[in-house]
Amino acid sequence: MEKASLIDALAKKLPRNLAEDLVNEFVALRQDVATNTLGRSSQGKFVETVVQVCQFLDTNQYDDPPPKPDNYFNTLESKAPHLDDGLRICTARVGRAMYTLRNKRNMQHKGSVDPNCYDLRFTLHGAQWILAELLRQVSGLSMQEAGQLINMVNAPVGELVEDTGFRRLVMHDVKSPAEEVLILLHSRYGTVTSFQTIRDSLNRRKDKDVRNALGSLYRRKMIDGSAKDGYVLTAKGFNETVELSKRQPKKKGRA
Repeated sequence: MEKASLIDALAKKLPRNLAEDLVNEFVALRQDVATNTLGRSSQGKFVETVVQVCQFLDTNQYDDPPPKPDNYFNTLESKAPHLDDGLRICTARVGRAMYTLRNKRNMQHKGSVDPNCYDLRFTLHGAQWILAELLRQVSGLSMQEAGQLINMVNAPVGELVEDTGFRRLVMHDVKSPAEEVLILLHSRYGTVTSFQTIRDSLNRRKDKDVRNALGSLYRRKMIDGSAKDGYVLTAKGFNETVELSKRQPKKKGRA
């Protein structure tokens, strides 16, 4: 996850500290889902920052500390008629649902299936939707640029790749740099990935080996693009990665 790009895009119309808080909490939430770790990220902090963002977009100022999300979102539909419906209605309802899970499900559950993991995934999907909507409305980027950031935000979280906030790392041992590149690009499927991003993610390998791997995958039509323009996974490469992923041992989650 390229945090700096997301923060810079949101900070075009939002106070930078709010953009940083929103993205940092989002990345922490993605990391928790990727590693099946509970209690490390703060869904409440993310939603409270969304409240401050909505306040700022409505009145050009915000409260610190923010008002209670339930109280604020309950009245947002009627008190901010000039805001886009995506923020005034949809974001308010998604944010309130996330906050409800955070407050009302923190208790002992009956039954043999622990709901915490799918609660966590629900809050991630809610955060992805809200962040994508904000990027669409406040980034001021071109449709193509905003679309690439939205694709990055909505990229599926897989067990084979962990988003550390600095870079995406392939966490399972693979035989070759080419396999590592395939798994990495699969986690960013549909998005052009720059050579530098690939190089950063494979920073534990030699630069020559990474370049050779990209050349080999290009010749085999597993990827397309160039070092100058970036790379994408082809359908052939996607299918190959699916088969490769099936051969990887499952990563045990932590409770």
